[in-house]
Amino acid sequence: MNLTRSFRPPAGFFLPIALVLSCCGESALGVNAEGTEPLVLKLPAPALKGTPEDLPVGPNIEPYSDNRPPPFPVPKGVKNLAAGQLVTCSDLPTSGKLSQITDGKKEAFDYDRVEMKKGLQWVQVDLGEPKLVYAIVMWHDHRFTQTMHDVIVQVSNDPDFRKGATTLFNNDKDDSSGLGVGGDREYFETKFGRIVDGKGIKARYVRGYSNGNNLSLFNCWQEIEVYGLPASPESGVATLSSTNSVAKGTEPLLLQLPSPALR
Repeated sequence: MNLTRSFRPPAGFFLPIALVLSCCGESALGVNAEGTEPLVLKLPAPALKGTPEDLPVGPNIEPYSDNRPPPFPVPKGVKNLAAGQLVTCSDLPTSGKLSQITDGKKEAFDYDRVEMKKGLQWVQVDLGEPKLVYAIVMWHDHRFTQTMHDVIVQVSNDPDFRKGATTLFNNDKDDSSGLGVGGDREYFETKFGRIVDGKGIKARYVRGYSNGNNLSLFNCWQEIEVYGLPASPESGVATLSSTNSVAKGTEPLLLQLPSPALR
């Protein structure tokens, strides 16, 4: 006599399971702590500069520090996807070439920086196809101890950023950029650059904005690096709904249950 029967879970059954998996250390893209390692960067030499006594201060500015930032965990095997990739911009540079922004050279030399006109300007890196982005590292201009204004980093699969744009960093405190008020603070340029968490988002284009700095109205860029992994067609976050539908590539969980007690 067969005392078991098949059980098909009711609507909403998958949501608690997803929450349990989330609490067990799995990220939205299936990367756990054991599958990560510290991001290793090829850093430029420190600039031969002193620390000015009249550095800008305020609640929206991080205190100056030239200490190495804490390790930033990324999935094992990530590569700089931006290396040698096409760069476009909002206005042609007044000094330097756009290709320098992804050429791997970021020393504190005049010829390693790309300068653009004053006002809000952006540069954009085309990764060639959608990739899983885990870290974006940028050097604007570490020749001097300075803070850049309205630094905003966005990613999208739309080259015009008119739809599907995700903001990963924004230190615009008054919406002067027209892109919204940000919750990040201004920071001082150092050889370590600034690491922005990509959160494993799937995107093809990376865009960085700036609007001058505390020393000049002009905009400068030295390098943008984008660390990530190739994205398979199925990669991404599965969407859970309140219905009994399931994500593509999955199937309902079937349990073998005992017969009910005779009571």
